[in-house]
Formats: sequence, C-alpha cells, structure tokens
Amino acid sequence: MEIDVNCDLGEYPGTDNTGNDELIMPFISSANIACGFHAGDPFTIEKTIMLARKSGVKIGAHPSYPDRENFGRKSMRMSDNDLRETLIYQIRALKTIAEASGEILSHVKPHGALYNDAAADYNLAMVIVQAIKSVDNSLLLFGPYGSQLSRAAFDEGLKFVGEFFADRAYNDDGTLVSRKITGSVLHDTKMVIERVLKMVKDKEVITISGKTIPITAHTVCIHGDNELAPVFARELMSELKANGINVEPVR
Repeated sequence: MEIDVNCDLGEYPGTDNTGNDELIMPFISSANIACGFHAGDPFTIEKTIMLARKSGVKIGAHPSYPDRENFGRKSMRMSDNDLRETLIYQIRALKTIAEASGEILSHVKPHGALYNDAAADYNLAMVIVQAIKSVDNSLLLFGPYGSQLSRAAFDEGLKFVGEFFADRAYNDDGTLVSRKITGSVLHDTKMVIERVLKMVKDKEVITISGKTIPITAHTVCIHGDNELAPVFARELMSELKANGINVEPVR
C-alpha cells in the first residue's frame, strides 16, 4: 500500500529565507511550488526546485489567481481568456525553470480560491484543464475526486489525481470547510494523522459535523505555511510506514 504526500511550498520571498521548506522536503514525495502570482518569485522557485531535487521529490506548479495581496485566497472575476493566459504563464514558468535545472514538471495543483472555485464550477475547471493541456498534456492535475475539476479532466483526457487534505476540515458534501469558520484548519497532529490513516485504509473521513463520508484520494496534502508542518510531516511519514504504507509519488 502506498500514498503520495504533497505540500504547498516556495511561498516565501527572497533568496535567503526557506520558510519550513527545507525541513519538510525529506518527508514528502511531491512539492507544489508557488508560481509568483500568490507568493514566491523566480529565486524562490529555483531554490525550491533544488531542495526537491536533493530529496528526490516530484515537482509541481501551484498556480493562482493574480492576488498576492490576499495570498490567492480571494475569488476573482476574470474572463476565460485572461485566466487561461495567466495560468499558462505560471505553469510554463515553473516548467521552464525546472527544465533549466535538469528537472521535469510532473503535475499542476491550483492554489487557494482558484482550487475551491474550480471544484464547484465546470467552466472554470475547464479553463484550468485547457491551460494545462496547452503547456503539456502529460501533466497530472491534483484536485478533489467527484469535483468539477475531476469531471473536466476526464472529459478532456487529462490525467487526474484525487487529493485529500490532512489538516483541513470537511463538510458533509465532501467540500472543504471555509477558512472563515472556526475549526476549518486542524492543528492536532495526532488527530490529523489518524484522519490520514483512516482515509488511506478505509477511504473515509469524519466531517466537521461528525458524519462519516466516503472519500477517494491518491495524494495527501499538508500545508507548508502551517508552523507545525515540519513536525507533522515527519511524524506522518513515520506513522504511515509503521502501518505498512509507503510514501511514494503518484505513478
């Protein structure tokens, strides 16, 4: 049994700061690297790619609405064409920098509000899928199974990978609880690890209301901007291995 563990990284400015990235990288298998439109910059991108290379971690693009002011967590109204070109720019930037460093871009995972909006909006999801395909149709798309993102990917023949959020609470309909609601982000390491094990073994998650619902995922996300992320990443890998579950990139 195996599971991919991904983390949103490169979400800091400048050449000297590495945030928690260097501490997290040895305990994950896929890195979603900020493309500069919600966080990060060219120096950060290159440095994060080098950290991923050192640990044998797969490299992914983490594109966003053009919204550094709100860290990409605010929905934006954009024309389909403007959004498509914005996404193509970000994905190509990651792909180009990765290849210049001798690495390969493996996947794309939308960030923040863009991720949540596209999960519920088929037209928006299709814009994302088409942007990815125009850059490289072999790239994987990370997102929630059963969402409009997965539907658009399947309709366009793009490879899709279902994602589970280890440190985020779920609604009864399988969507993520809004960050505006108390309890939406989980900080109890033991509880979060138990949730991951339940998802991998039983394909279930307990929602914020206490209801148990089915969930399918082949990658688990942890958030690098959580101050406890390095500790959690290390302990999660340890517990997964103890339960006979290997941390491996999506095949």
